[in-house]
Amino acid sequence: MSGPVVDLDIALPLAALDLRVAAALPGGVTAVMGPSGAGKTSLLEAIAGLRPRARGRVRVGDETLLDSARGIDLAPERRRIGYVPQDSGLFPHLTALGNVRYGARADRAAVDAAIDTLELRPLVQRRPASLSGGERQRVALARALATRPRLLLLDEPLAALDPGLRDRVLPWLLRVRDEWKVPCLYVTHGVGEALAAARHALVLREGRVAAQGDPRALLGAPALADEASAGIENLLPATVAGHDEAGGITRVRTAEGLEVAVTLAPARPLGAAVTLAIRAEDVLVASGPLPGLSARNACAGRVLAVERPGVDVLLRCGLEGGGELLARITPAALDALGLATGSPVVLAVKSHSIRLL
Repeated sequence: MSGPVVDLDIALPLAALDLRVAAALPGGVTAVMGPSGAGKTSLLEAIAGLRPRARGRVRVGDETLLDSARGIDLAPERRRIGYVPQDSGLFPHLTALGNVRYGARADRAAVDAAIDTLELRPLVQRRPASLSGGERQRVALARALATRPRLLLLDEPLAALDPGLRDRVLPWLLRVRDEWKVPCLYVTHGVGEALAAARHALVLREGRVAAQGDPRALLGAPALADEASAGIENLLPATVAGHDEAGGITRVRTAEGLEVAVTLAPARPLGAAVTLAIRAEDVLVASGPLPGLSARNACAGRVLAVERPGVDVLLRCGLEGGGELLARITPAALDALGLATGSPVVLAVKSHSIRLL
């Protein structure tokens, strides 16, 4: 398919502002970002057909869902869009299975595939009140997938969860991205989530597009300054390569082949897919080799970009063998190390500073 996968030109009057978004989005995941009140949820609702006052154009692939000039405005149920709101929106009187089946139009294969992708078999006979927040979000995501949507809309699916539950749900979102390959708009305030999951970012401010493009290219943009300064986690897909009980570590291998040592996690079986979470401020940066370092993980790389999203400096570094890592340092450290775009560096992370998701 040539051209954009999702083509938007939407105008929607709201109480606090007028939403006006024109964007051509590629396939895969687009992270929709911006401050509260920027119009992110309203944009998703307009695309889903839940805002009758929306005008303009919405095309997904070759299908036109809205074209006011031509008198086209498909009802929500005809748009084939999977929508997961912040609160999951499950029907309390139905079991998890009943919720997933709802709207699937007797497509048993789609229901089974969604349940298997999100590993919900042990939960199918339970009602939402007996599920944890993370389990409810997985059921809501499975319900959306079971409709075989042409587009998936996720409105901050992790926002209402505590950090521990967010850690457990994020890998499921990445799994859906990789296995279902449905175009997706994903509202999030987490820069780390956007970097891990999305190939494109759309940043809204006061109902308008403030910036869009590759999430990494937007790290230094003023539009993302608040989100970037709030903290960034590197999220790296990996697999479990081995356990060293005597040494107290588990070895994992990233998608690019980099071996990383983390705190021993014997419950994770060999070959299991995991995600490494590394805070940018936990990445140690040196301008040369680091002899006698206690940190188990050190890798040579090169500075790809130097950004200043807030008080600190954010280094985007390419690693030998492939992959990237973000490191947050002070401006004083940047000057002392003499770093600039293109500088060789050594990056190090303690095993205890890496979380397995």
